[in-house]
Amino acid sequence: MHDIFLAVLLAFAFSLLFCAAAIPLLKRAGSGQHILSYVREHSKKEGTPTMGGLAFILAAVLAAIPFARNADKPFFVALAVGLGYLAVGFLDDLLKQKRGKNLGLRPYQKIIFQFGVALMASVYCCIDGLTVLRLPYTPFAVDIGWWMLPLGILVFLGTVNGVNLTDGLDGLAGGTSAVFFLALGCLIALQGDSGALSLLCFCLVGALAAYLIFNASRASLFMGDTGSLSLGGFAASAALFSGNALVVPIAGIMFVLSSISVILQVIYYKKTGKRIFLMAPLHHHFQQKGYSEGKIAYVYAAVTAALSLTLLLPFV
Repeated sequence: MHDIFLAVLLAFAFSLLFCAAAIPLLKRAGSGQHILSYVREHSKKEGTPTMGGLAFILAAVLAAIPFARNADKPFFVALAVGLGYLAVGFLDDLLKQKRGKNLGLRPYQKIIFQFGVALMASVYCCIDGLTVLRLPYTPFAVDIGWWMLPLGILVFLGTVNGVNLTDGLDGLAGGTSAVFFLALGCLIALQGDSGALSLLCFCLVGALAAYLIFNASRASLFMGDTGSLSLGGFAASAALFSGNALVVPIAGIMFVLSSISVILQVIYYKKTGKRIFLMAPLHHHFQQKGYSEGKIAYVYAAVTAALSLTLLLPFV
């Protein structure tokens, strides 16, 4: 427990330092966010430094490694997967800056990269025997064998894109992700199987807490796809490798709703020419209804916390 507190404090301190240093560096490098033209409310955010995910992800990783004594293979694979998605997001953000508009990797290119990392991680699960699936709210678990391959790919693609779609308002993805990782870290620790994975989750919480100082409304630093894709990769890895894949749609309910809102909007519009929501993803609908970014971010985090707490009740 002592080591966990130290690691979280170190992650917070590193992230605070790295984020503060990143803002002027990114400004000088011309790494400003290009705002989508149809989101008129965000026009004033044009030019805000992005790729802040580099700062807090690096902080979390650097803080976790020294305290991950006797860490098992899943911990290091989770690091590799999270950093792999960070690389995809960084490339996407970099292309946006070079092109001078909000168009990085094309959707099919992004999916190919995402699928490749998801496939390798899921195959690793099957080969290394990480095929046990815990049933939330019960003491039961089932070994699904190689069925973990399609499930793993689905969890990775769903989580990564869910976090990415939720990253649309100041403090939204960062705050929701911090609560998610806190809950997942506590759950893994209570299950007592992988201390290193829970440590990684807690370090991400510490790093995100510092990042939110710069990202709360009005944000002075955005995480970019660099941060959101990486957070999704770490979330899916920690859940999958600890046997908690079924926890993701519960603790990550707001990520799920972001994805579903986009899917429903697209399907309904193509069939009827009308929209279900004023704008998708869902947080933009609430923004169009007049709610402030801060209030939406708070509600997303609060709902995530409430559902996450239900997952911990069996251990009370």
